[in-house]
Amino acid sequence: LIKRTFDIIFSIFVIVFVMSWLFPIIAILIKLESKGPVLFKQKRNGIYFEEFYCYKFRSMIVNVEADTHQVIKNDKRITKLGAFLRKSSIDEMPQFFNVLIGNMSVCGPRPHMVNLTNKYVEEVERFKLRHFIKPGITGTAQTHGYRGEIESQRDIINRVKYDVFYIESWSLLLDLKIIYLTVKNAVMGDNKAY
Repeated sequence: LIKRTFDIIFSIFVIVFVMSWLFPIIAILIKLESKGPVLFKQKRNGIYFEEFYCYKFRSMIVNVEADTHQVIKNDKRITKLGAFLRKSSIDEMPQFFNVLIGNMSVCGPRPHMVNLTNKYVEEVERFKLRHFIKPGITGTAQTHGYRGEIESQRDIINRVKYDVFYIESWSLLLDLKIIYLTVKNAVMGDNKAY
């Protein structure tokens, strides 16, 4: 109840005071640079593996591999504006609507594409535990260097370790710390943000 109340208050605050002016600016810039929708939606697995549409500002040219191929470093599908949106994490801002709707939380394990979930649930021990709570816009793994592309098995194993730690150690104070570190990383820059 505390976590959901916080999610509702925080997401309304961001939507009213940030998205209200940021959304139209980003929308115009996206439309000026490339053809396609302003928002990109992708099916991901949420709590108890239920599928939902996760929303982002579109950061790539429209392509048929968007739902099956993870973004890699120097990915040619990413637009110039998209590179900035991804580096600054602004591309994730529409997910505050997901939080308000209730299929995501501000903090929690990041949801993966459905095909990646199906892959890792078979390969990685304790991966299923990530789906016992709502996925988040940001999480402990993301603030400790495990965001973005999964380059090796070590990346996904460590991501799961941080996610399980979050589930076992949750507190409102931990969520506030994660939000602070996420903003700090967005401002300072993150080598995995591409």
